[in-house]
Amino acid sequence: MSDPYASRTAVHERVTDGFGTVRVLPLDPEADAGTVHRWVSEDRAAFWGMTGLTERQVAEIYAHMDALTTHHAFLVVRDGEPVALLQTYEPEADRVGECYDVRPGDIGVHLLLAPAGPGGARSGWTARLVTAIARYVLLGLDRRRVVVDPDVRNEKAVTRFLELGFTAGPVVVLPEIDLPDVYLPEKKAQLAFLGREILFPA
Repeated sequence: MSDPYASRTAVHERVTDGFGTVRVLPLDPEADAGTVHRWVSEDRAAFWGMTGLTERQVAEIYAHMDALTTHHAFLVVRDGEPVALLQTYEPEADRVGECYDVRPGDIGVHLLLAPAGPGGARSGWTARLVTAIARYVLLGLDRRRVVVDPDVRNEKAVTRFLELGFTAGPVVVLPEIDLPDVYLPEKKAQLAFLGREILFPA
């Protein structure tokens, strides 16, 4: 089977024995809108905050993000199959920066995993994928620490981050953002942090 993403330039590529080739591609707001829209429309993605949007609206949101220098979106592909939506951001340029003491070398991450395939969830699969992504974020971008801010009600995501080695931080209330191009409702979030030395000891 041919890889429909083969012609696209990756910002990171990693081959892992027994897992495959993971490529991190800059998100194409138009070309990838259909895939992303399917994922964010599912009930399990309710906390992503895009349920009910049209494919066109999803494309417009990511086109707006594509114009920013502080926030970036990526499609993560494993052996030619899209497996995750990754967003990175500078915490000091985001509302989360109002809720904790940002350190030099911090980077914020939002991660939405694709739905499990026909075979269902596979043991250890998520950990291996997240490690491949973390290698790009922490080593490729030369950052010291990842911060995540899942909704406190999203117990599955909070638990998954802690199982992956993140340390729980404070529960905070992210303020509402109401701008012409962006609206984000207030969110009660569980902050969690992952230092580079945890996954990649020097």
